[in-house]
Amino acid sequence: MITMSDVTFKYRKKQIFSGFNLSIEKGKVCGLLGKNGAGKSTLLYLLTGLLLPQKGTVKFKEQDVSKRNPSTLGDIFIVPEEFDLPNVSLKKYVEINCPFYPNFSKEQLNKNLDHFEMNTDINLKELSHGQKKKVFMSFALATNTSLLIMDEPTNGLDIPSKSQFRKFIASGMSDDKMILISTHQVQDVDKLLEHIIVLDDNKVLLNSAVSSICNKLKFIESFDEEIIKKAIYVNPSLLGFNLILPNDDEEETSLNLESLFNATLAQTDKIKLLLSN
Repeated sequence: MITMSDVTFKYRKKQIFSGFNLSIEKGKVCGLLGKNGAGKSTLLYLLTGLLLPQKGTVKFKEQDVSKRNPSTLGDIFIVPEEFDLPNVSLKKYVEINCPFYPNFSKEQLNKNLDHFEMNTDINLKELSHGQKKKVFMSFALATNTSLLIMDEPTNGLDIPSKSQFRKFIASGMSDDKMILISTHQVQDVDKLLEHIIVLDDNKVLLNSAVSSICNKLKFIESFDEEIIKKAIYVNPSLLGFNLILPNDDEEETSLNLESLFNATLAQTDKIKLLLSN
């Protein structure tokens, strides 16, 4: 669905990408992880055509995003980390904006709002930051675009709303869509993600399905010294240590996304080797 080929992009004095390549298939809830300044938000804006590469191509469904064709833009939606909404009712906002998205569903919008215990009879300017985020994400999912991008979507949400967010994202997925979530709040989305991408220093350190990762790596918590010695990554926890080990015995364990991210940065070559075998 997405292909970035030999992409170069820089701001006036800062190089972000040089000869950058990335491909992502459809039908995934994909997590984009990286340290501050790794280029995550820039990558998202390149994917949507809000930024244009100085060199290389960004393609979505084989179409060059930089040409900003209406058919392409109508099939992509982004929820940025920071945004503002106009001083109008939600009904008016929908009336103005839904024609840009051919697959928009008002029925879906109502269902999405129900997930957050909200309705369409509201004025956007009267909402709190968290409420605005809920409404905007509800609208985003109702556009039914093939590509939905969210930058730090759980920032500003309380604990019950984060749980509701996971449920409503899962309910909106299908095999012909992709949801790309960029976040530092890994514990908010780790059970939701099906594919992981880790960026660092203009490179893709990891681009793999969660199922493949969990087939090759084992995530456990232990204070057993013999097990710790075998680990490729060790991090202290309240109950001992979070460990990542080669999954030689094909044990089924749950992904620890925070450990995976830290291990990928610290032990890049080891992680790549284990996942490639």
